[in-house]
Amino acid sequence: MKQGFDNDKYIRLQADNIRKRIAQFGGKLYLEFGGKLFDDYHASRVLPGFRPDTKFRMLDSMKQDVEIVIAVNANHIEKAKTRGDLGITYDEDVLRLIDIFRARGFHVGSVVLTQYAAQPAADAYRHRLAQLGVTCRLHYPIPGYPHDIERIVSDEGYGRNDYIETSRPLVVVTAPGPGSGKLATCLSQLYHDHQRGIKAGYAKYETFPIWNLPLSHPVNIAYEAATADLDDANIIDPFHLDTYGETTVNYNRDVEAFPVLKAMMERIMGKSPYASPTDMGVNMAGYAISDDEACREAANLEIVRRYFAAAVQFRRTGNGEDQVERLRSIMKRAGVDENLSPARKAALDKEAATGAPAGAMVLPDGRVVTGKTGDLMGAASALLMNALKAVTGVDMELPVIDAAAIEPICRLKTEHLHAANRRLHSDETLIALSITSSTSPVAAQVIAGLERLHACDAFFSVIISPTDEALYRKLGINVCCEPKYERTSLYHK
Repeated sequence: MKQGFDNDKYIRLQADNIRKRIAQFGGKLYLEFGGKLFDDYHASRVLPGFRPDTKFRMLDSMKQDVEIVIAVNANHIEKAKTRGDLGITYDEDVLRLIDIFRARGFHVGSVVLTQYAAQPAADAYRHRLAQLGVTCRLHYPIPGYPHDIERIVSDEGYGRNDYIETSRPLVVVTAPGPGSGKLATCLSQLYHDHQRGIKAGYAKYETFPIWNLPLSHPVNIAYEAATADLDDANIIDPFHLDTYGETTVNYNRDVEAFPVLKAMMERIMGKSPYASPTDMGVNMAGYAISDDEACREAANLEIVRRYFAAAVQFRRTGNGEDQVERLRSIMKRAGVDENLSPARKAALDKEAATGAPAGAMVLPDGRVVTGKTGDLMGAASALLMNALKAVTGVDMELPVIDAAAIEPICRLKTEHLHAANRRLHSDETLIALSITSSTSPVAAQVIAGLERLHACDAFFSVIISPTDEALYRKLGINVCCEPKYERTSLYHK
């Protein structure tokens, strides 16, 4: 993919800006981290050059000044709320996050259970944390939150919460998912610090929307597409415009909540340090865009991907028609349609010509290769093999995988695992290719091309299996499917 974002410049600018914000508040800052701290694949797709772990790398550059606090809502623990992308509960994800932070050398100070009301599952989790040697603090529901400012900012509100002892200038407050109480955790700490005479401040770190890009910029529109299920929108920050006469972009929920947040900070600190939601942010991503056109192209492709993902989900579940229509509207606003990627036309044309489900992929040099379902391979496997041959310069007609490596897998699937489909999934194809590569230099050459498919766009004329889709995503290949099934049956495994 053509690069449009200077990752090194971003890390440098971002770290410097956070340090300035720490100094602004006398040496201590509670930084609310929105979105994903690592594995930020949306950012890497719409800002080509942004690495999925860039925010982690930025924090690593100032590691000695950083302390991590992880917030998790006790109600989410009680309801066993699950992260859809990982398939694990929020309480388990907290432990996963702690392991990752510690493995990278970060100091994890505490876990805070927000909205704690003696929920049985939350109590069990609290005791589990204690056994694991993890400090746990409790924050309680506050009647009238968030509008009863007088009660919230008092001994009956934030004052009831446990105080989290912190020792470093930058306290990063993160969470396993939305609704975990990060903002309330930051403000509660501000209240307690100011009661103790400790100077401290609050700021927010959200990558999107990018405040100093136009509202109509595809990168910002792509964020609306990514959050279409929330039915929220990017808007002009009216507080910033009124105060400074400068047009900036913010999220409607942050704008709507700002008057209440400002009132809380005024009561805690005597005067709010911020005149607008934009003021609160520290994001410098807009300053690290090195090729605006490359980012526009990448963001437009992401908007279309989000549309197809929603359309497929609607086809699978029957739910989400409103989201599909909203994404149609977003595509129209961005000036793109379903045929933006040439892979779609190539896949549909291949299916029409052969009568079999097909796929197509746009390679790094702009070539489009195709693959179709055959006797031994599904469309995803055939396309992957053809793409690997193309990027490694191997003859497209040359059989690369030894039939002796394929047939045993096919027999195992049908004779012993009782599968109805004997064709190889893409992961099974790579295993067969790997086995062949031990004796075939050509197979070894082909498998060495996997990294060159990273960030390529693939499109399939039918909905592919979760197994194939997961393998493509592991390889970093962007996948879209036409929202239809290969078969007309009612049940699709």
